[in-house]
Amino acid sequence: MKWLLPDGVARLLAARRDIARLLPRAGAALVAASAVVNVLLGLLPVLFVVAGALVLGRVPAAVEGGTGSPAFDALIRAFVLAAASFVGQQILAPAQQALGESVARRIDGRVLDELMDAAMSQPGIAALEDARVVEDLRAAARELESGVQSPGQAGAGLLALGARQIQLLGYVAVVGFAFSWLAAAGLLTAVLLFRHGHVGGLRKYAGARFDLGSQEMGNDYLRNLATSAEAAKEIRVFGLMRWLQDRLHSSYTAWLEPLWKIRRAIYLGPFLWYTLWMVLVSGAALAAIGTGAADGNAGQTLTVFAMVLQAALGALRLAEFYPESDLQTAIGMHAYEAVRRFTDHLDATPADAAGEMRGDEVPEPAGVIHFDHVTFRYPGEDRAVFEDLDLEIPVGSCTALVGLNGAGKTTLVKLLTRLYEPSAGVIRLDGVDIASYPLEAWRAKTAVIFQDFARYEVSAADNVAFGAVHRADDTEGVRRAIEAVGLTGALDALPRGTATPLARHLEGGAELSGGQWQRLALARALFALEHGSSVLVMDEPTASLDVRAEAGFFEEFTSLTRGATTMLISHRFSTVRRADVIVVLDGGRVIERGSHEQLLERDGRYAELFRLQADRFTDDDDGAGHGVPAEVLS
Repeated sequence: MKWLLPDGVARLLAARRDIARLLPRAGAALVAASAVVNVLLGLLPVLFVVAGALVLGRVPAAVEGGTGSPAFDALIRAFVLAAASFVGQQILAPAQQALGESVARRIDGRVLDELMDAAMSQPGIAALEDARVVEDLRAAARELESGVQSPGQAGAGLLALGARQIQLLGYVAVVGFAFSWLAAAGLLTAVLLFRHGHVGGLRKYAGARFDLGSQEMGNDYLRNLATSAEAAKEIRVFGLMRWLQDRLHSSYTAWLEPLWKIRRAIYLGPFLWYTLWMVLVSGAALAAIGTGAADGNAGQTLTVFAMVLQAALGALRLAEFYPESDLQTAIGMHAYEAVRRFTDHLDATPADAAGEMRGDEVPEPAGVIHFDHVTFRYPGEDRAVFEDLDLEIPVGSCTALVGLNGAGKTTLVKLLTRLYEPSAGVIRLDGVDIASYPLEAWRAKTAVIFQDFARYEVSAADNVAFGAVHRADDTEGVRRAIEAVGLTGALDALPRGTATPLARHLEGGAELSGGQWQRLALARALFALEHGSSVLVMDEPTASLDVRAEAGFFEEFTSLTRGATTMLISHRFSTVRRADVIVVLDGGRVIERGSHEQLLERDGRYAELFRLQADRFTDDDDGAGHGVPAEVLS
């Protein structure tokens, strides 16, 4: 039957069906209660019109018969019925709103759980680094959290729409039974035409706005930049206020102008025709009702006239925009569609292949971690980051990775921690494919400090304990890790010591400097080493420390990590020169390997890069030698 319906009607029915499929997530009892309330709210206004007309029609006979007469008793019964229907509407209206809000919150909660489960169930991070997927996730999370135009509101709006539709059908039935089915059909057609304009126009406008979503995100960025405390200093120092105002104006104008054009096309011309049809049909129907009132006895004529007139006017009022349902049902499913696109993306992503499982534990590394002819390219990318990479990392020593930006150093860390799986080749631990070990067990053996490490808005102690969350109760271990990175004094000086939340917007919270945050991340890795991790990976671990502090830190850090397998990624050669083995990456391959002294003697790429950096730090001709001791670089 789908092909027999106009395309717009078919899409509308499909959208309503999708919303209805979400309703069971609110629970059968709650949905049933809301449905009953909305059915009653649809019937009671019609009952009020009928009862009110009966009251008006029975007044002459009741006045003539006096109190106690059958006519007066009939008037009282009609009045009680009208009053009850009116009072019932006043009671049920807030109940409709409260039940609708409960339905919306329950549905949104279930959908948000679905979104979080899908995001957190992924062993890797490929989906979360896909720009299109991330945009969908942000849009869905924003709507689900705000609950303004959410799938839950769409569900509640669909139930509320039922009340309006029942009311319309009731009014049309009254006109048809009491007066003329032709007039009833004309009124119904006029109302449905207007409703088509409202609902169809709203969906088209919403679609156009979603198509301009990237432009709207640009507007959000500029608005947030203008109100951001972080950017406020530079905006004022560099005199960027006028530039920012102009950018905001031009960006919003570029976004609004196509929306204005679309809105005029949707609402201006079509609604002139809808209004003309409404005037003609309603005028003809009301004229027919008026002329028909001259027939019949006085009581019956007055009753029918009042009933039909009120029903006709009530039906015409239902041609308006419905604030409790129209926007919600037109836009509310956008967030759920984003969730479905995300889950569909995950379903379409091939599962990572894994070899035969080797039990629940990963043995302690004994010999070497081997990237055995590994090739890797990011999903959707043609260029390979690594092509037949052959790299051995000796266990129990420190291996440094150096290379220009884009050489694949951070990608190597992602592969080692199985955030991604190789496109080809195998990563082995002492000859065994690491994919054959349970993922959580393998990751428990690794402690990583990423270049963009997380800054958790929890206490300083928890920030450290997250390195081995199963041993978060080891307060002495947390304290030792903090002391090892030289943060004891700084953290003890906070309002609540290490129990201080590290976010200014939290009650009693505080903020750390960039260098202090980096030391805290190092402490987290040390805590992980103390509780079972044996492979430590540090990606630019001291980028926020000055050179002197960095040199002093690594003197201590070397002793703290003795015996662990350490991978060090850094652009500072004062750091990597202390490594047991230095590997130079270029073009996805290993081009040099050896100790600091061996690579200098070889006079290759490493020696060239080292000399360039050494000259930058030790050249004092312009008095800008940075105060770096010569022994740091020699």
